[in-house]
Amino acid sequence: MGRTISEKILQAHLLLRAGEDVSRELHPDEFVEVSVDLVLANDVTAPPAVEAFRNIGAKSVFDAERVVLVADHFTPNKDIAAAENCAEMRRFAAEQGLVHYYNAGYGIEHVVLPQEGLVSPGDIVVGADSHTCTYGALGAFATGMGSTDIAAAMATGTTWMRVPETIRIEYSGALQSWVGGKDLILFTLGKIGVDGARYKAIEFGGPLAATLPMSDRFTMANMAIEAGAKAGLFAVDSVTREFLARVAADRPASNCTSDPDAQVEQVVRINASDVGPQVAVPHSPSKSTPAESLSETQVDQVVIGSCTNGRLNDLRTAAQILKGRHVSRHLRCLVFPGSQRVALAATREGIIETLMEAGAVICPPTCGPCLGGHCGVLAAGERALATTNRNFQGRMGDLGSEVYLAGPAVAAATAILGRIASPLEVTS
Repeated sequence: MGRTISEKILQAHLLLRAGEDVSRELHPDEFVEVSVDLVLANDVTAPPAVEAFRNIGAKSVFDAERVVLVADHFTPNKDIAAAENCAEMRRFAAEQGLVHYYNAGYGIEHVVLPQEGLVSPGDIVVGADSHTCTYGALGAFATGMGSTDIAAAMATGTTWMRVPETIRIEYSGALQSWVGGKDLILFTLGKIGVDGARYKAIEFGGPLAATLPMSDRFTMANMAIEAGAKAGLFAVDSVTREFLARVAADRPASNCTSDPDAQVEQVVRINASDVGPQVAVPHSPSKSTPAESLSETQVDQVVIGSCTNGRLNDLRTAAQILKGRHVSRHLRCLVFPGSQRVALAATREGIIETLMEAGAVICPPTCGPCLGGHCGVLAAGERALATTNRNFQGRMGDLGSEVYLAGPAVAAATAILGRIASPLEVTS
């Protein structure tokens, strides 16, 4: 019987106990112990993981090259508590001799790890952040865990997992103007719901998926967790290999694909020709609707960036719409490049200049207001449209505020008109 991408990856990392058959095939719902290739934590989740690491009596991490720490959530340090968290993480990194420690301002973890070439197809990556599933865009089995589980993984290089069932989502058709990965995933969440893939692996496939650039794939894999998924994966293809050749030319790109006869729990088919620019209304990422249906919705803030849409292509899209136009005087438009490298590339390309001339404020490469952190927290009654990944009540500030989710094209158009807008309203 054929196997899915997830089953193949977990099989390859399976730790066998005495007497177990090395040739046995894994099946969904089975609990297995597997080795991990990379363990990740950030300035919010690393301190409790370090505490748990010490409490279990661990003295050293399993591999100083495969434990990655990134300061990105409340950095640059917004207060004393944030400074203490970053200091604790920095001390642990120095103590353990961690090769991959990224200080405040370097970038957002889920942008940094791919750009640094730290993730390869077929890897198992566990991180103390729910959006660790981002790396499934590279054909890795990547998933978020709690800080205690991450402490154990840092110490042993292993973890326990339940083999997930797989839901395959097949995209066909052609993208409409200004439609990208964020619109596709919001539309998909609207179809399957926030628990439609609970502890399942999502495979994004179909003829259209194979044409999507890596930036769109990262966006879609990132938000697989918003459907409750354990992981969200794309098959490795020429687009994947071209990206990896740029960031990690010395690492082989294995051919991670599902077998044609692999058993999946469900197939969801979506014709992208029917999908226009999307917006998710409060307070759920699954409450997606066409952007033009919300044309009377005024906003106080537009946020462009985050681990979901802070890559160079995202900033480029926003700049294409904002060029020669200006942000509405009735709102503030904040831009968060996903990393310093993204910010530098955007500067050299003239994107940052375009955004600033349009009236956008360029912020440090950080998570910022996405989780109600800093640099854009909302007051009571305020409404934001953001390219972030969650719009739960109080997510970006006061419980009485609202967050609408969209892609960078809708965000830029909204910034210009001061209300939720389709990009076609300002470009056609």
